[in-house]
Amino acid sequence: MLHLLKIDGAHVATPLLAAIDLIKNGARHSVPTDFLRRTSKWHQHLKMQQPSDQRLWEVAVLFHLRDAFRSGDIWLAQSKRYGDLKQVLVPATTAAASARLAVPLDPEQWLADRHAQMEIGLEKLSQAAKRGTIPGGAIEDGVLQLSRLPTQTPNGAADLLFDLYKRVPDTRITDIMLLVDDATGFTDAFTHLRTGAPPKDRIGLLNVLLSEGLNLGLSKMAEASNSHGFWELMRISRWHIESEAYGRALATIVDAQSKLPMAQFWGMGVTASSDGQFFPTTRQGEAMNLINAKYGNEPGLKAYTHVSDQFAPFASQTIPATVSEAPYILDGLLNNDVGKRIKEQYADTGGFTDHVFAITSILGHRFIPRIWDLPSKRLYVSDAGGTPQNLKGMIGGKIREGLIASNWPDILRIAATMTAGTVAPSQILRKLASYPRQNDLAVALREVGRVERTLFMLDWVLNADMQRRVQIGLNKGEAHHALKNALRIGRQGEIRDRTTEGQHYRMAALNLLATIVIYWNTERLGEAVVQRQDAGLPIQPDLLAHTSPLGWAHILLTGEYKWPKK
Repeated sequence: MLHLLKIDGAHVATPLLAAIDLIKNGARHSVPTDFLRRTSKWHQHLKMQQPSDQRLWEVAVLFHLRDAFRSGDIWLAQSKRYGDLKQVLVPATTAAASARLAVPLDPEQWLADRHAQMEIGLEKLSQAAKRGTIPGGAIEDGVLQLSRLPTQTPNGAADLLFDLYKRVPDTRITDIMLLVDDATGFTDAFTHLRTGAPPKDRIGLLNVLLSEGLNLGLSKMAEASNSHGFWELMRISRWHIESEAYGRALATIVDAQSKLPMAQFWGMGVTASSDGQFFPTTRQGEAMNLINAKYGNEPGLKAYTHVSDQFAPFASQTIPATVSEAPYILDGLLNNDVGKRIKEQYADTGGFTDHVFAITSILGHRFIPRIWDLPSKRLYVSDAGGTPQNLKGMIGGKIREGLIASNWPDILRIAATMTAGTVAPSQILRKLASYPRQNDLAVALREVGRVERTLFMLDWVLNADMQRRVQIGLNKGEAHHALKNALRIGRQGEIRDRTTEGQHYRMAALNLLATIVIYWNTERLGEAVVQRQDAGLPIQPDLLAHTSPLGWAHILLTGEYKWPKK
């Protein structure tokens, strides 16, 4: 087997490569152990083998070969899973010329800047702890104690929202889709797969999108619709529905919604939150429907969605229910125009790792997660001895600045590769996360993330406004979950598609349908505001920021789906 594999590796793996060559030769040879770590238990095991027996030594080599593949110290030529990560990265010259990088090319300059920021942050926190002015918290015996700040919803916001929705007329979901398409032309994105022409049968296409978004399926939609039969809908679905088309249609509606007057009260489109939503699935099929104990004992998947401060779900992807959400944050930020404009990105505890802290900072996004166990997280500093005395209990270790400096060009190559779009950011982050601690590049990126996480923690503890911004952003994401649950009326909410592609289309259609509802609600709420003003009812502008386009009680989702006659 070893003769068939084209194995190469980094300098650190030279002793292991030499041992592999000895096994390939097959002849009697010495049994070097310099590929073993000093603390390895294999030292003790190999002392027990007979001098004439090399089998245990060969097993030790193969065990370490396996670990080296996982760590990235050894790689296989032309392998996607075990290939050399650095081979897929853009050249250093390309990375240096990238306009997306928000850090200097000189690592010493970056380290000096972060060191200065860290000193200022530590001193501010130390003084606040002494004065007892930490918002909702304190530091006692070197232990941070922090409680969540109460929400601050102004009086009258709930009454205003109720009054505005009373002025929004009850409307069929079919009429909403037609009106939004008239305003945005999103159906033009679903071009014919062979000819590239826009769809000729708009009503038929909307029927297909509605059947997918409501989780009804084409057969049920054909029974409930007054316009198309099953085979007509099947033909439209096969020739017009694809992943890229969903993305183009979503971008069209999101861009149009951001320009509506009402959307300006909710934000400027420069902050966003991301979160995963669980959907139960069938146990059978080609797709890997996995069980996550957090959501019960039924298999399922997650839709990981990015929501802007204007309530627009500008990016969504289907991921397994059991995987970490953190690697997918950058996919939503880098793969579309709305994400590239995001300055602050919010996430919950499951959406953060030190690697994400590092890359978002390098690319100019401020990553602000809400970490539920923040007091247990440690600070990492350049000089532990210079840390204020009352904060020493919070220090977890020293930043390995030398490791950062030596790997800085490759770190910038990682960030530039993500922006180039040749490899999905989540794919690179998952590969780095799978590397054990001995991989220099993965460890160096983690050290950069520790620096950024430390600076974030120093700011978070003292910044009550930041904490409230994150809470507001994450609440918008949670409200999105409620809207999608209301729209997902078919099949008891269960995603029964047996292929990964089918599941993806189902999730994409649901996200598109939710965006259509959000656009329509945004426009109608703006009209309701004008009606109130015309009636002489004053509205405080700050109250409009607490309204939401995520209501659905006025939308008729069930019954017959009637469309205008052709």
